Amino acid sequence: MVVIRLARGGSKKRPFYSIVATDKRNRRDSNFIERIGYFNPQAAASEQAMRIAQDRLTYWTGVGAQVSPTVVRLIKNNPAV
Repeated sequence: MVVIRLARGGSKKRPFYSIVATDKRNRRDSNFIERIGYFNPQAAASEQAMRIAQDRLTYWTGVGAQVSPTVVRLIKNNPAV
């Protein structure tokens, strides 16, 4: 099954997350099918904290991908995505 979830990047104590479509059996940060956005929890005021390709999110959910609870929460909290 395909799932849309976060993959952690960045350095120690400076997290940066990619929002990816991946197979559920893959590890968190391993191979993914497509990167559809990012989330930067430590973004400065002049930077964008989150970006997601809405058309790709719609496509993946349309073909049966499950969205993780964390990604659902991020989308609801940032309606300007």
